[in-house]
Amino acid sequence: MSIAKIKKVIVGMSGGVDSSVAAALLQKQGYEVIGVFMHFWHDMVDQSETLDTHIENRCCSREAEEGARKVAQKLGIKFYAVNVSKEFKKEVVDYFLFEYKQGRTPNPCIECNRSIKFEVMIEKTLAMGADFMATGHYVRIKNDIKSKNIKFLKAKDENKDQSYFLYTLNQKKLKYCLFPIGDYGKKEIRILAKEYGFEIADRKESQEICFIQGKYYGDFLKKYLKLIPGKIVDKDNNILGEHKGLPLYTIGQRRDIGIGGTGPYFVIGMNRRKNQLIVSNKKNDQNLLSKKFIAEKIVWTSGQTPEFPLKIKAKIRYRMQEATAIVYKENEKYIVQFTKSQRAIMPGQSVVFYKKDEVLGGGIIK
Repeated sequence: MSIAKIKKVIVGMSGGVDSSVAAALLQKQGYEVIGVFMHFWHDMVDQSETLDTHIENRCCSREAEEGARKVAQKLGIKFYAVNVSKEFKKEVVDYFLFEYKQGRTPNPCIECNRSIKFEVMIEKTLAMGADFMATGHYVRIKNDIKSKNIKFLKAKDENKDQSYFLYTLNQKKLKYCLFPIGDYGKKEIRILAKEYGFEIADRKESQEICFIQGKYYGDFLKKYLKLIPGKIVDKDNNILGEHKGLPLYTIGQRRDIGIGGTGPYFVIGMNRRKNQLIVSNKKNDQNLLSKKFIAEKIVWTSGQTPEFPLKIKAKIRYRMQEATAIVYKENEKYIVQFTKSQRAIMPGQSVVFYKKDEVLGGGIIK
């Protein structure tokens, strides 16, 4: 991209090393950089809304904001904090709770990127008179002269690639986006942060759900959902124990089921009508293996629906190897069929389609 016509870029600064280096790199390239820190929704100790009862959201804690502000001061750029808590609560938290209530396993980070970071923030970027917004995500974009489209690509460092979480980006959004660190590895970014003199150069990463304290989300669900205990059974309907409420469990889960003795046990299904949790003591039980599923809410990065059948590589989880699959369209339904069976395909999670390094799009497993 030529920067001759570019005057201003808004950088979403989280106080972390990635977004801080992204801002520094863009400034070095000659952009007028403005840092923006987003305040998301935070949980409360109780149901009152008094200031002293809130639980900090890790993505927008006081410490994170102070870190981002210090980086902005060091770079000599303008810095603003914006409150998107209402939008975050509606689009991310309420979605998260609704999906679990329906027996699905959602990915709130993907929804946050879709509706907050790359929708609300793009709107604010344009309202501030900026040409682009940038983030510290490990992905790349490239103008394709032949198709006149923007190609959305995986990061150079595949171990850090975050394209799975950003597959909902389309041409309308991509034209406003910059991803300065997509050609770097994490070690390189930390080295650059030290060269720039950022105090947060060695800050640890958090990969948990930002609005939930700790690794276990069950306490959060217990607080906001009405959970009804029921029986844990095997495939032969033998009662093995009692579950604490179906939303607390996901397909393939092994931990925290609460059955001792002949285990470990794995969740292989749920009977919502009988409020039963179905388990097996076989890690690769046939009920956990599947080749085919229906995907909905499909997004094609190019904006154009491709021809079917479409041979692709696909991921159904962030930390998994891409697997060969074919996408069919039958009676307005998108059917994804893998060459080899995949374990624990979970409704509510996302499937992302790739062609080599290019992100073709994706959808939600129905």
